[in-house]
Amino acid sequence: MLRLSVWLSILVSQFAVWTSILAQEPVAAPVFTSELIFDNPSFPACHASTIVETPQGLVAAWFGGTDEKHQDVGIWVSRHLKGKWTAPQEVATGAEKQNQDFPCWNPVLFQPQAGSRSKTSIPGRPAPLLLFYKVGPNPDAWWGMLMKSTDCGATWSETEFLPKGILGPIKNKPVQLPNGDLLSGTSTEHDGWRVHFERSTDLGQTWTATGPLNDGHDLGAIQPSILTHPAGRLQAVGRSRQGRIFEIWSEDRGQTWGKMTLTTLPNPNAGTDAVTLRDGRQLLVYNHTDRGRSPLNVAVSADGRTWQAALVLEDSDGEFSYPAVIQACDGLVHITYTWKRIRIKHVVFDPARLKALPFENGGWPKS
Repeated sequence: MLRLSVWLSILVSQFAVWTSILAQEPVAAPVFTSELIFDNPSFPACHASTIVETPQGLVAAWFGGTDEKHQDVGIWVSRHLKGKWTAPQEVATGAEKQNQDFPCWNPVLFQPQAGSRSKTSIPGRPAPLLLFYKVGPNPDAWWGMLMKSTDCGATWSETEFLPKGILGPIKNKPVQLPNGDLLSGTSTEHDGWRVHFERSTDLGQTWTATGPLNDGHDLGAIQPSILTHPAGRLQAVGRSRQGRIFEIWSEDRGQTWGKMTLTTLPNPNAGTDAVTLRDGRQLLVYNHTDRGRSPLNVAVSADGRTWQAALVLEDSDGEFSYPAVIQACDGLVHITYTWKRIRIKHVVFDPARLKALPFENGGWPKS
């Protein structure tokens, strides 16, 4: 009887322990929404997504067709309505106003703030949603295009050619400065990989541009994202051919820029994107690897210089690349990216729940 009583005591004790554990609330993971934007599309391949928040909800775009560089590659758009993404709609092709079909490339959506300076702005109404993209046989010879929507992406204007020499934001969203100017990070590839910046004071009707800010060879860089810092300081980060993410800083809201340098973060010659969070932190989405395009990672920084590991979005075989990132008005972060070149994936998380850790000798922390 003594032995039986001992066993009963142990069982009661263990039952109490497991009851206590099961009663605890589960730890909330920072990623709480992860979905493919579409299934069974009419195009076999897609790439280079972009995402924006409008007064009527999210809008995403990408290029899709037979494969990158094929003449049938157009710009496709989907809207997030009533909790679901609409079926993809092709809104632009390389055949518009051309004598020959050309592929489309790298759409960039941007919703200017209300009250922005523009000859076509209507007081009390949101500024038009802007869709920039490129058309041409390849990145060495493409040109910039622009479309506008006054109904949050439901319908679109006729396409407009950007002025000669102006490409628009090359992959990542522009920023709108306190004075209303749009500042776009852009780049060229016909004479080495060279970064420059383009500015519009009237929502894309007229433009000015800086000259190239790197030589394109000793340091070849493209596709900058622009981050904002206090006192008018700006930082641009992006893709390079030198195995690491580049950075360049401005002390005067992009009027002039300092010397381009390389960060400590790896870059396998793949696109990145970044956003300044409302709490002042900088958030970067990129492939933390020396080669290939997996894994896909999120890092954060308090000052734009010292980065910490925050989140792994993908870590399996395949290509997970060309991210686009925004922070919505409710504070949640939205990321879209290429999923194995056949889908576009959409991930949402609360940045306040990220637990950042230092890198371990430059590598992603094992924990």
